[in-house]
Amino acid sequence: MKTEEKTKITAPPAVLPKSAAIAEAKDGGDACTQYGALCWRRAGDGVEVLLVTSRDTGRWVIPKGWPMAGLGPSETARQEAYEEAGVDGKVRDACAGLYSYTKVLGPDRSTGVPCVVAVYPIEVRKLAGKFPEAQERRRKWFSPKKAASKVDEPELGALLLNVARTVASPDNKGSRGRKSG
Repeated sequence: MKTEEKTKITAPPAVLPKSAAIAEAKDGGDACTQYGALCWRRAGDGVEVLLVTSRDTGRWVIPKGWPMAGLGPSETARQEAYEEAGVDGKVRDACAGLYSYTKVLGPDRSTGVPCVVAVYPIEVRKLAGKFPEAQERRRKWFSPKKAASKVDEPELGALLLNVARTVASPDNKGSRGRKSG
């Protein structure tokens, strides 16, 4: 019998420098890559998904962020889910899909950088009352259909609509706090 390793997420790991990636994207280079968390839980006969508000505009989004030193993509998504929504859960190592959006930057919000987000499902086991961005964001559970109608990005909406099928797939195997490498 394999014992599941438990890791308490505390301080965030060092964030890799993103200025070079943003500068390249602004100059017509490749899009920036981020990792996002599709946080879900079982509810009755279906599932619910957790959305958070963005810090700048207050629109509904999923937790997401830049690559982090020492963490792979799924573990980065798990860390972002903790920082932005207080999520403790089991992350799936396989990417559920991608969506793109324009990251607006600068004090006057005049610079747009194309970003691609790789999304990793996280089965929420517990929500912390205190977490790093608790004072900056709201979080709320939605049905997949309602969540899809709340987000601005059509590709993210499609991922949210398909969450029940995604998490019900036979390869829905996750990890919990394990680092590769």
